Amino acid sequence: FWANKAKYEAAARGFFEKRYGIKARPLDKRENYIKRCIGMPGDVFEIREGLVYANDVKIDWPEYAQMEYLVKTNGQLNPKLLKEQYDLNPSDINFDSENEGYLISMPEETVEAIQKLGVVNDISLSLKEKGSYAGTSMPIFPNDPNYDWTEDNFGPLYIPKKGDVIDLDLANLPLYERAIEVYEANALEVKDGKIYINGELAKSYTFKQDYFMLMGDNRHHSADSRFWGFVPEDHVVGEAVFIWFSKDPYTGIRWDRVFSLVK
Repeated sequence: FWANKAKYEAAARGFFEKRYGIKARPLDKRENYIKRCIGMPGDVFEIREGLVYANDVKIDWPEYAQMEYLVKTNGQLNPKLLKEQYDLNPSDINFDSENEGYLISMPEETVEAIQKLGVVNDISLSLKEKGSYAGTSMPIFPNDPNYDWTEDNFGPLYIPKKGDVIDLDLANLPLYERAIEVYEANALEVKDGKIYINGELAKSYTFKQDYFMLMGDNRHHSADSRFWGFVPEDHVVGEAVFIWFSKDPYTGIRWDRVFSLVK
């Protein structure tokens, strides 16, 4: 990994820019994101078949969360009709020629309604098994060929908390490298198979702040911790309380959401 680190990072950044339109930016030019905190400092975080676990306990499914489903039909779906009747955005409806069906992101309650359409033959969750990105750009954190994680099957991963002392070796360094080097401003390098922090040989590291894992509720169309890893405490701005403005790209201002509470 370390010999090809620059290549792997460039490939992952390219994937992220193509899929989400996001590039690295200076600190004062970065956007604010609203995501759900799904992993706390000191937790062992894991995703199994799309479900999130903390310390081996399944976390409740958010009420408005969406997953991507493969919808097989005996005819064409009408995106305009799906938008009008089920509030499904056309951008979340894509035909998958390989699996001969439509990939649609939607909440569970909508799945039940879509199943009743005469043109629909079958609906199944679209999940990526571990190893699905083997030999590709490895977009999933930690962007390392030794970690075969995907959006739907991820971890287990220990989330550092302030004061934690973690043993370091070349196997687990990809997990904590960015936190040590970027978020906690240390000079980190690997020479002759050994890890050096600020010029000193390092076999462990003590974390200076708490870290979190964040995810969006549209689970297959969200740029979040599955791609960029830990979020340090000093990057957390605050808690979202209410929606001051909401606009649907297809229907315009959503007046029913303006000044409503965040759910």
